[in-house]
Amino acid sequence: MLDCKPVDTPTIQNHKFGENSDSVPTNKEQYQRLVGKLIYLSHTRPDIAYAVNVVSQYMQNPSEAHMDAVIRIIRYLKYAPSRGLMFYKNNHLNVEGYTDADWAGSSSDRRSTSGYFTFVGGNLVTWRSKKQKVVALSSAEAEFRGMSKGLCELLWLKRLLTEIGFEPKTEMKLFCDNKAAIEISHNPVQHDRTKHIEVDRHFIKQNLEEKIIKFPFVRSEDQLADMLTKAVSSKVFHSSLDKLGIRNIYLPT
Repeated sequence: MLDCKPVDTPTIQNHKFGENSDSVPTNKEQYQRLVGKLIYLSHTRPDIAYAVNVVSQYMQNPSEAHMDAVIRIIRYLKYAPSRGLMFYKNNHLNVEGYTDADWAGSSSDRRSTSGYFTFVGGNLVTWRSKKQKVVALSSAEAEFRGMSKGLCELLWLKRLLTEIGFEPKTEMKLFCDNKAAIEISHNPVQHDRTKHIEVDRHFIKQNLEEKIIKFPFVRSEDQLADMLTKAVSSKVFHSSLDKLGIRNIYLPT
């Protein structure tokens, strides 16, 4: 891989991965070893979080197409070996997050992928990209489940900050680009399209009533978590990295 050709994104846009009985199998042990190392690396490289989430779903039955996807991530890492998080001193400790979901994005089982970024004091601190455990019946449901996971992360951050003496003084914000999901979170009335997500709805409703969290709407083009749920274009990918504070950590400041 030392002589491989670098690429500027870790995943091909509009890729379609799945388990195909006609696909050519690859070396399973090598695949698992490479993906394991990438999972470890993704804890400090949010730019590969989505790509690693995708390839890690095929650990038991990888094909050559899946191995090609792993190789592409490595080629991207060669393109940007020094990319990392930059932390800046700001005059606040606001706790905020962005959450998004790609409804029915998996071609093999039609489960959705959700993801979130969380910020403390304007600096990115945690992130996650993960396929949801159940099939969502609508985009609003997929987004709503993603909002619940994002809220859990923000609450954990708030407890951690409080424990070390930096309790947030303002309401936390979780930005979402789905108006239907935001409306459901504020609507106390149960109806057919929300009764199967009642636990999530009551959990979110309780935190809204206690003024712990609020859900501002954000336009899709400003949704930072989009890159955690799908393979985006090179332009969107690099624009998001700048907004997240992910850049060459060895460049002089």
